[in-house]
Amino acid sequence: MSLIVSAIGQGLLWAILGLGLFLTFRILNIADMTVEGTFPMGAAVAVTAIVHGYSPMTATLFAFLAGMAAGLVTGLLYTKGKIDILLAGILVMTAAYSVNLEIMGKSNTSLLGHKTLLSSKFFEAMPNYFNSVFLGMVVIAVITLILVFFLQTDLGQAFIATGDNEKMAKSLGIHTDNMKIMGLMVSNGMVGICGALVAQSNGYADINMGIGTIVIALASIIIGEVAFGELTLNQRLIAVTLGSIIYRLILLAVLQLGFSANDLNLLSSLVLAICMMLPQFRRALHLDRIFKKEVKSHD
Repeated sequence: MSLIVSAIGQGLLWAILGLGLFLTFRILNIADMTVEGTFPMGAAVAVTAIVHGYSPMTATLFAFLAGMAAGLVTGLLYTKGKIDILLAGILVMTAAYSVNLEIMGKSNTSLLGHKTLLSSKFFEAMPNYFNSVFLGMVVIAVITLILVFFLQTDLGQAFIATGDNEKMAKSLGIHTDNMKIMGLMVSNGMVGICGALVAQSNGYADINMGIGTIVIALASIIIGEVAFGELTLNQRLIAVTLGSIIYRLILLAVLQLGFSANDLNLLSSLVLAICMMLPQFRRALHLDRIFKKEVKSHD
């Protein structure tokens, strides 16, 4: 039972990463590799700030700002420097590795003996692993509500229009480059928050903890879409969180079968590949048609 609770807690914390990538990958229709650098950057900034005496909340805010700064660089390279978004993201991701080393001064920094968001009396009174579940639920609820509100504003609609049809958006007077830069900044800021919270949950920050994060984020998005089908935009935000939890439970189930934790990235890629191919399998096997016939026969 404790393993399931832990998986749900991790799923909720990592869902912030999925929501961040959702803004760029699904709404703006751009593949941003920067997240592989901003996730460990958020962790490095938060942990270093806590070690130097800042409060966990302030440290998490610093992580958000650091992520936004990295997203700004990617956005400027993409929109003003006319560098392909994939290459721009890779350039910033690569540069972030050195920046993170400079921030921490070493490859790994522990939070042992330091207070984190999870070390308050309120969280310590909870049963094992329930602290990350509660923290994850609160943060996800706040972020989701903010995104829902933002996407319904004029600025949010301009942001959506940029991803739907850039030429039409330009004809309506929308500064699409600004929308892209804003999207990359907010997205990577959220990824920075995710890195900060995961680092505080794990008790350390590591220079290599960003490897494979984009696969985890994509898995949250794809699994949510495959599992829940056609949804409104607001419902898709919730589906990303549920997809992240389902993904963690799938990994837990696979690891319980005897696979090594060293195979985690391989397993993550396989799970994502299978989920992405499910629509093709459904069409090839005519499962939708069969399901509809079954429903009609019961009616």
